[in-house]
Amino acid sequence: MLKINNLHLAYKENKVLKGISLDFKPNQLIGIVGLNGAGKTSFLNAIYGVAHFQEGSVELNESPVLSTQIAFLETKNYFYPRITGKEYLQLFKIGQPNFDFDAWNEVFGLPLDHLISTYSTGMKKKLAFMGILSLNRPVLILDEPFNGLDLETNETIKRILFLLKDKNKILLITSHIMETLTSICDQIHYLNDGKIEASFKETEFDQLEDLLKGRQKENLKSLVDDL
Repeated sequence: MLKINNLHLAYKENKVLKGISLDFKPNQLIGIVGLNGAGKTSFLNAIYGVAHFQEGSVELNESPVLSTQIAFLETKNYFYPRITGKEYLQLFKIGQPNFDFDAWNEVFGLPLDHLISTYSTGMKKKLAFMGILSLNRPVLILDEPFNGLDLETNETIKRILFLLKDKNKILLITSHIMETLTSICDQIHYLNDGKIEASFKETEFDQLEDLLKGRQKENLKSLVDDL
C-alpha cells in the first residue's frame, strides 16, 4: 500500500498542498482530478520526491518510499537532443535487459530509428510510456497520459493499464478529460485548493462530473464578471 500522511508543501509563502492524507492500494486504478492550479502536479511531484514537502510522509508498505520504486510519466517528458527513439530506450535497457522493446513496439508502431525531434507529441508520449513500462516498478504515476494521443492509442493505453492493474501495480492517473478517468478508474479523488475535498467510488462518478461542471461554471462566471 502507498500511504500519504498529512502532506504539506509550500513554495515560499504559497501553500500548495494543505494536509493531504490518502491510501492507494494495489490492483486499483486511482484518478486525481481538479481544476487548473488545484495542486495535482505538485502532489504527484511530492510523491515521487522531486518536490520537497515540509510536513508529512509518503510510505510504501510501511517504509519511506524511494524514487526507484516509482515510475513517473510526466505531462511533458524531456528527451536528450539528437538521439533516436532506439537510443532513448537503450538507456532503460541497462536496468531491464530482458524487457522486449521490439515486441512492445509492435503495439506502439514507433519509427525507433528516427530522431525523437521528428516525432509528434503523441509519438513522444508513447515512447516515454514504453520507457517507464520497462522499469517494472510497483508504483506508476501517470500525469495526463492521454494528452496528444489519438483514439486508437487511447484505447491501447487503457488496455495496458488494466493489465498492470491485474499485476497488482499501484496506479495513480490524472487527466483533464473526465471520460478517460471515469471509464477506467475504481476511485477518483477531487483535489481543490491543495486539499482532497471529496472522493468518489465508481458508482458515484456522475456526482463528481456534476461537481466539476458546477465549479467550472462558477469560475467562468467570476472571470466574465471581472471583465
